Formats: sequence, structure tokens, C-alpha cells
Amino acid sequence: MLFLRLGATAFGGPAAHIAMMEDEVVVRRKWLSREKFLDLIGATNLIPGPNSTEMAIHVGYLRAGFAGLLVAGACFILPATIIVGAIAWAYVQFGKLPEVGAVLYGVKPVVIAVVAQALWRLGRSAVRTKLLLGVAVVATVLGFLGVNELAILFGSGVFVILVKSMNRWRKSTLPVLLLAAFPTSTAAVATGAVSFGLWPLFLVFVKVGALLFGSGYVLLAFLRADLVERLHWLTESQLLDAVAVGQVTPGPVFTTATFVGYVLGGLPGAVVATVGIFLPAFFFVGVSGPLVPKLRKSWIAGAALDGVNVGALAMMATVTWYLGRAAIIDLPTIVLAIASGLLLLRYRLNATWLVLGGAAIGLLTKVLLHW
Repeated sequence: MLFLRLGATAFGGPAAHIAMMEDEVVVRRKWLSREKFLDLIGATNLIPGPNSTEMAIHVGYLRAGFAGLLVAGACFILPATIIVGAIAWAYVQFGKLPEVGAVLYGVKPVVIAVVAQALWRLGRSAVRTKLLLGVAVVATVLGFLGVNELAILFGSGVFVILVKSMNRWRKSTLPVLLLAAFPTSTAAVATGAVSFGLWPLFLVFVKVGALLFGSGYVLLAFLRADLVERLHWLTESQLLDAVAVGQVTPGPVFTTATFVGYVLGGLPGAVVATVGIFLPAFFFVGVSGPLVPKLRKSWIAGAALDGVNVGALAMMATVTWYLGRAAIIDLPTIVLAIASGLLLLRYRLNATWLVLGGAAIGLLTKVLLHW
């Protein structure tokens, strides 16, 4: 039930989703320690796929093994898939997107407050030494300068390994973490327009789910290269509409695939695209999940994870800053953000209710302005 509720109410992208999960599984239910939760954040940043969905899958695995892995992941994805599917139906029927601006006006400031308090709590656990504080500061600066997310993550991990190695007076060659270079299009598919079919659609989204690192915004580049430029299945306008729906609806941004699949192939297309893009996440977590507890037993892996954790939090802080500038734009949104922060810190109010309250206030504000 927890991940069904989060999937239906977790607005704001991966950073906000992870913040809400931290509130539920660490603070309220105490299923995980804050340190363990941070390790899972680091692990999800080291594998491709949607980070917040992979966090849900990881938590499910730790609670109930592979059955929990499947249930938690499916429950987090399902509500968003249904919502996006309904919007896609309206889009196909009426040729435009339903009005969502009023809801977002109230929800965004609340999301910023939720993420900010989670950053504070997680940061106190992650930044335990002067070394990690320095890495966090540098990583945050690099994030603002636009340095690639993977470079920040792996750079943070490798730097902490190097420093700790010198402290241990190790003169041996250090292990080097390498990323395989992935192509941006499926080699098995010929260049140029290809007739639409459910199997080619499935292959496109499996590839995206298996190769995409970084934020949900990178999804736009992948889908444009395949669906607009190479296959010519979508127009630029349709793709932007699809990504917009994924951004403004609750749950994982990757449900953009549901919208695209429905537009191209109706309900069967929506199902095929959704399964394709999320399937690799279940595989990668299933393979890597059992290894996470073992990482701390190795000083090298533990140092790398410490660095990756603070690097991930630094990127989370950078995203929060930029989103905050876009979300907190006038007096009502300032009041909403401050009030949400106080309610979270003072009374530990459930973030889900705050998000729903923000949505209601946004709709009420729109109605009053039109009177």
C-alpha cells in the first residue's frame, strides 16, 4: 500500500520521490537506517534506469526478497501508468493536454520543502568527515557549472578512494571504475524510417531503460534520437507533449513511455512501451541488490560508496535550487514552501498530505483568480 500511495501522489521528479520514501521508510516506519538508505541511493546512481523506481524496488527487496522487489516496483509504477494512460486517451481524443497548471502551482512549492528537509536529514548522515564535506562542496559547485552527472558521481567516488588510499599508505595500483560506452541507437535497427510495430516499440524502450543514466530530462534526448529522427514515428510537438506529461504527473518520469506507446499503438502500445522501459530496472536491482550489503565490507567499495553518496546529494541539491527558482515565484508560493517546511520539521506531517493540500490550494487559487 505504501508504494501504491507514493506512486499516486509523489510529484516533483526523482529527488522529491526519494525524499518522500526517506520520510516513510526511514523516519516513520524505521524499515531502514539512514545510512542504509544512503547506500541504496548510491547504488541506484551506479546503474542505469529510473532512480526513484529503483529505490522502491531496492526497499521491496530488502523487506521481502524477490517477491517484495516485484510488488514494490509494480505498485510504484502502476498508479502513474494509469494516470498517464488516461491523459494519453484524452490527448488522442481531443488533441490537447488537460489543464495541469493550477495543480502544479500549489504542488511545486510543497515539493521543494519536502526535498529540502530530506537533504538536511540525509546530509547529516552522509557528510561525516571533513573529506566528505569537501567532496560535497566541490560536487555541488561542479553541478552548478553543468558538469556531467556521471562525471560527478564517479569522480567523487574515485577521489575518496584515492585520499583514503594515501592515508593507508597504500602504494599499489588502485582499482579504476570504468563505464562501458553505450551507443545512442540500437545497432540492430537500420537507419531511416521503420514501420511501426509492437516489437520494434518494445526494443526501443528496453534500450532506453537499459542505457539511460542521469535525470529524467536525459530521456528527451534518447526518445528524440530514436522516435523522431531515426524512426519518424513522432513529431517534435508530440514528443514534447509526452515528456511534459511525464514531468507533471506523479510517479516516475519514465511513464512518458506509457503516453508515447498509447499515442502510437493504443492500449497495447502503452503496455508494451511501459514494460519495455521499466523491465531493465527490475533486472539491474535484482542483480545488484544482494551485493549492496557486501560493499561496506571492502574499504575500497565503502570509500567509493561514501563518495558517490555525497555526490548524489550534491546533485540533488543543485536540482532543488533550480526547481525552487521556478516553483517559488510569488508570495503565495513563498508562504506555501515555508509553511510546508515548518509542518515537516515541527510536526513531521506526512509529505503525501502536504502534496495533496498543495494541489487543492493551487486549484482554489485558480478559481478565486477567475472570479
